[in-house]
Amino acid sequence: MLFVIHALDRPGGLGARLANYDAHKAFLSDTSALNVTIVMSGPLVGDDGSTMIGSLFMVEAPDRATVERFNAADPFHAAGIWERITITGFIRRQG
Repeated sequence: MLFVIHALDRPGGLGARLANYDAHKAFLSDTSALNVTIVMSGPLVGDDGSTMIGSLFMVEAPDRATVERFNAADPFHAAGIWERITITGFIRRQG
């Protein structure tokens, strides 16, 4: 099943995001042990088109609990970078 993770950073969190960026990228490089496949992911940006303000993931996983474990294991989550996280099931119609 597909899921979307929409995570918005805490105000003023850019420094913490950048400090944990390498660990976050390393974590995302192999998610097989967590039984999650990343379909697509990337940073959300502000209106200026470049300042990172959050993260968006589309993942494939057997169930929501698996996605919650994956999200909780992310170094960005552990560092408290995200203020609000929403996990929602997704049905692909196009694309």
